Amino acid sequence: MSKPEFTAGLNIAMKIPKAQYEATVAFYRDTLGFDVKEDDVSYAPTVSRTHSVRFGPNTLWLDCVDNYSRPDLWLQLHTDDLDAATSKLAGIGIHPCDEVEPLENLDSRTHWIKNPAGVVHLLAESSGSRSPGEASQ
Repeated sequence: MSKPEFTAGLNIAMKIPKAQYEATVAFYRDTLGFDVKEDDVSYAPTVSRTHSVRFGPNTLWLDCVDNYSRPDLWLQLHTDDLDAATSKLAGIGIHPCDEVEPLENLDSRTHWIKNPAGVVHLLAESSGSRSPGEASQ
């Protein structure tokens, strides 16, 4: 099995409780003056609305999650070999947790994982991969 390479992805998802969603979108759009666009959420059944924000070279996804009580931050990783990466991570006790947010209609090979502190990461195979939300961009 090859040794997988890991690189940072360009997507950051901020999962926001419904009660704070509009104020958070307004903060980035109105207070900070960022370009904020509402996007399709059909790929993520746990997200009721999403807005994308150009955040330097990254895209910050503001995801409204109706049943959350506190905000959460999720990050994206890429790997050149998903199978080898999953195997390497399993060796240190990090296993896929794809149940955190089922993804539909994606052409890429992905797994959700959590780092030892519990921060969620989307691990996507980089060859021909597409990040959540990019299908509708």
